[in-house]
Amino acid sequence: MNSKHKPAPTQRQARLAAVKAAQKRTERRRTILIASIAGVVALGLIGTTAAVIVQQAQHNASVQAAATAPIAGVKTFTGLSRNHVTGTVAYAQDPPVGGDHSAVDENCGFYSAPVADENAVHSLEHGAVWITHDANLPAAQLATLRGVAAKNAYVLVTPRAGLPTPVVASAWGVQLQLSSVDDPRLAAFVAKYANGPQTPEPGAACSGGIGTPDAP
Repeated sequence: MNSKHKPAPTQRQARLAAVKAAQKRTERRRTILIASIAGVVALGLIGTTAAVIVQQAQHNASVQAAATAPIAGVKTFTGLSRNHVTGTVAYAQDPPVGGDHSAVDENCGFYSAPVADENAVHSLEHGAVWITHDANLPAAQLATLRGVAAKNAYVLVTPRAGLPTPVVASAWGVQLQLSSVDDPRLAAFVAKYANGPQTPEPGAACSGGIGTPDAP
């Protein structure tokens, strides 16, 4: 006969209940910990996103403020003709800022190759800002220009030989020479003149003409 004392059923149940209670406490602590970590991460993401939004809003406000004021270095040209012609045109400015031009406009966007002046000038008539740049512009600056064109339906970007400065921004009757795309005046120029008040044909599209811009 086995003389060892066996725990009463009530003792076994009590031990089992204690084990289960301990497991539940452990699971509860784990759940609280995971939820706390997730909450901290979510708050961090929300805070980062909010900071980015605020910074972008501040940047946009700064650009718009600069666009409403006179932009240093902008040259103005008046008395520009607007006739549709065939063939090439000898423009007084390089790059041109207006004058007689082709009957077909150049579709706005970013181009890796030069475009015909006569088509680009028609785009200026429609309100385009034509940003011409030296072909040897650093890749990072080219990427910036590509982004500018992607964000604005009235920006035409093309390389051009013989520029007086690495970057030249032109709109109908106005022009700005720049040494770099990082110059804040470029953003102000685009904000002010893309489909701006100088546009001879406001509301005309910078699409539906000729040319296929590079893919974004």
